Amino acid sequence: MKLRLAYSTALVLMLGCAAAAQTPPPAGVRDGLQAAIDGPQRTPANVKRDEFRHPLETLEFFGIRPDMRVIEVLPGSGWYTEILAPFLRDHGRLVEATPPESSDNAFARKMAVKYAEKLAADPAVYGRVEIEPFELPDYMALGAPRSADMVLTFRNMHDLIFANVHGEVTDEPMQRFLRGAYQVLKPGGVLGIVAHRANPDMPVSKSFKLGRVPQAFLVREAERAGFRLAGSSEVNANPKDPRTMPVWYLPPALRQKDKDRAEYEAIGEADNMTLKFVKPAD
Repeated sequence: MKLRLAYSTALVLMLGCAAAAQTPPPAGVRDGLQAAIDGPQRTPANVKRDEFRHPLETLEFFGIRPDMRVIEVLPGSGWYTEILAPFLRDHGRLVEATPPESSDNAFARKMAVKYAEKLAADPAVYGRVEIEPFELPDYMALGAPRSADMVLTFRNMHDLIFANVHGEVTDEPMQRFLRGAYQVLKPGGVLGIVAHRANPDMPVSKSFKLGRVPQAFLVREAERAGFRLAGSSEVNANPKDPRTMPVWYLPPALRQKDKDRAEYEAIGEADNMTLKFVKPAD
């Protein structure tokens, strides 16, 4: 087993990706996921991103089941909440770890209010969603130890790297999150991460300013927290992305507005790694 793990990690370090063998999901899981993805609760703008974000293949890769207790960390405006909430509603539990409406950060507070309004507007879909306050970098609790089957986060890992007023870069918030995820998961539980990928030779002190993280660095950090890399998928990779520009220049943000817009739209969304980690069984 140790040899296999070392070999898997070596492939990630050398190539930035590793193919993971997939076990077909039990009958009904794929149908349930597809029904949630095709459901009327999804906003048209979010559906347009499916071609880049591949929610069916991504969630299948992580091994999600409808009877799991799943924690999604930093859901943003709720892109994945629209899929996870109906999928888990009848047999599982969905916990959203998100900044509170009382946040001191104006941007986080605005996002929190908007997210709360989204959930409240459709209780038939979101009425059973649980909220766990989660605010960077000071309050990052995820719940009681060994209480979750899966922790998921999508395109957020660069936000867990900070630069202080002196320009010194620290990844301590990332390590705190990873250790918190390790603690809240049951033995054998899964941490699923989709993250904007940096070029492998780019220093973290530079990559996080582009909204990106080198894959080998992220794998090392997760392993340092105690996780085992169970596999990686290229389902959300984008070879058109040169990984040299801020991810918010690309769709859907297009922060440059009309400047080089056609070029950015031709690239599509940023190149993303999709990593599955497991908390080893006792």
